[in-house]
Amino acid sequence: MALRLRDGVSVAEIEYGIALLDEDRGEYFNLNPTGALVLQTLLGGGTPAQAAQELARQYAVDGDIAGQDVEALMGELRSAGLVTQQPSGA
Repeated sequence: MALRLRDGVSVAEIEYGIALLDEDRGEYFNLNPTGALVLQTLLGGGTPAQAAQELARQYAVDGDIAGQDVEALMGELRSAGLVTQQPSGA
């Protein structure tokens, strides 16, 4: 399942990570550099495991902790209605 931003959500790089703007609700969300890395990996077609591996590699964090962090961020993004998942190859 590929992760993508919901229609009406735009992304912009900022000085310290990225910002997501929910244009429908007029709300924005900031992701720090680690959150930005995870989201960019997932939006680029990477799996949660690949995002965790990249997070662990770039920030010298334990792989299990990185995996938990990736899952937590994905849950928060879904709860906020910022992302959707589509079947692979769609």
